[in-house]
Amino acid sequence: MKFILDENFPKKAVDVLIKAGHESIDVRGTALEGCDDKTLLNFAKDKKGTLLTTDKDFYHTLHSKNKPHYGIIVIALKQPNSQAIISRLDWFLLKFSGTPLKNKCFLILDEKCLIFD
Repeated sequence: MKFILDENFPKKAVDVLIKAGHESIDVRGTALEGCDDKTLLNFAKDKKGTLLTTDKDFYHTLHSKNKPHYGIIVIALKQPNSQAIISRLDWFLLKFSGTPLKNKCFLILDEKCLIFD
């Protein structure tokens, strides 16, 4: 599976994803760093990748208005830090392994995960 990391997502996620057998593309240090959300989602669509972000706008508006896409995972914690975000990413990878992500948005909170079709 391929994941696209928004610039607000911890860099440590790259190692976590590779170790789990996934491909990742980090937009930091590329022309996409600082781009608007729709451009980033279009890039993820072009690369056929699932977008990883902490930006709540992706589940509020962009998910439903920009289908089809290859999935969006938003990790929105009350007190976000790199370790907590990576922990929730690990949880997601274990819990949803093999689950089709296409056209779904996963909002991962501290205690639960909401799935938007």
